[in-house]
Amino acid sequence: MVSTARALVVAAPSSGSGKTTVATGLMAALSRRGTRVAPFKIGPDYIDPGYHTLAAGRPGRNLDVVLQGPDRLGPLARHGARDADVAVVEGVMGLFDGRIADGAGSTAQVAAALGAPVVLVVDVRGQSRSLAALLHGFRSFDPSVQVAGVILNRVGSDRHAGVCRAAAEEVGLPVLGAVPRRAELAVPSRHLGLVTAAEHGAAATAAVDAMAALVAEHVDLDAVVAAARPLPGGPAWDPAAELAATGPAGDTAVPRPVVALAGGPAFGFGYAEHAELLAAAGAEVVAVDPLRDPGLPERASGLVLPGGFPEEHVGALGDNAPLRAAVAALAASGAPVHAECGGLLYLCRELDGTPMCGVLDADAAMTPRLTLGYRDAVAVSASPLFGAGERVGAHEFHRCAVTPRAGTAPAWAWRGGQPEGHVTGGVHASFLHTHPAGTPGAVARFVAAARAHAATVPA
Repeated sequence: MVSTARALVVAAPSSGSGKTTVATGLMAALSRRGTRVAPFKIGPDYIDPGYHTLAAGRPGRNLDVVLQGPDRLGPLARHGARDADVAVVEGVMGLFDGRIADGAGSTAQVAAALGAPVVLVVDVRGQSRSLAALLHGFRSFDPSVQVAGVILNRVGSDRHAGVCRAAAEEVGLPVLGAVPRRAELAVPSRHLGLVTAAEHGAAATAAVDAMAALVAEHVDLDAVVAAARPLPGGPAWDPAAELAATGPAGDTAVPRPVVALAGGPAFGFGYAEHAELLAAAGAEVVAVDPLRDPGLPERASGLVLPGGFPEEHVGALGDNAPLRAAVAALAASGAPVHAECGGLLYLCRELDGTPMCGVLDADAAMTPRLTLGYRDAVAVSASPLFGAGERVGAHEFHRCAVTPRAGTAPAWAWRGGQPEGHVTGGVHASFLHTHPAGTPGAVARFVAAARAHAATVPA
């Protein structure tokens, strides 16, 4: 299906300006009046898309130049926006902030690639006419980026709003909304950012409801939609076509291998495209929640353990001994197991002293140090996902340490870093997150390994 959606980007001069509240509120407010909204988040963030999913009623997706490659931005946007009226894309950090080394992955870069106008959310606390200078700078800094309007956030009074409106008018930018300060909209946060929507439950829904009501009352929704522009033409991203481009398909004459995909509150750091690619590669994808499910799916011949917050649920994970034993048995059988970040912690002997699966000869513990950033990584050891020497764009985001950091056969290395991760048997476990749309060949190889393993198991 060809996407006819229009798109706009919600950005800000800096982090902490309130763009997540405004973007999520826009998605929800528009959806609740009948507009079909496709939600997106720029960058590798897993948490905001969970709230976007609640707001729009369809999967929140990511657009990431580093992890997906610049040529996939348009196709992935069209894929995610199929049958939608408008795509609302939440930016990351400040408008022009990206990877420190070269600025890659900035909101401005993605907005320019999509031809999508920017609505700038500005925290106007402590500002009046100086706002005009700020807006002038953001509007003129990069001619490839169109700033279509501004939403004033955290306005102190009607008089304050009026002064700021006048400042925006001085530089010819329309004010699309003026949102007052509302401390009660704060969403609980912790060591890695907001509490995920899956963990926050009914409170997450209530927070999204409040954001929707606030934006609907104080933002001109019609003006925002009118500012959007059509996504550029071209084919949408297609998982089957993406896989076909990686090489010949596996033997589809054998039964589809069952791949267990962990999720739930402890393992919520997954991308929607991962399940789509696994299915397109021939797998039967079955969800499993390690907090609740006592075992793996019947006939499971592969396991994906995404990132998440196992450290916040360590007691419940430890108590689920039957599932831990099943994971250990599957790994011991040689089946492919792909574990990223939180999944790596789950495969260790223990996490903060609580028994985990014991698949890896390593222990994990929380630390006070945040490790964060993009990595240009090279695979050190061959595995069911990556060939030795294969290079990928990846992202690291955690406050945990694993001892030893790398196994006898490490997973990755990158410039300035020590080898990291563990490859053993069919297991590939690492702190690094990759995006499956950026590494479709890894998904194809993983499913092929699951299919080969399934063929060795008696019916």
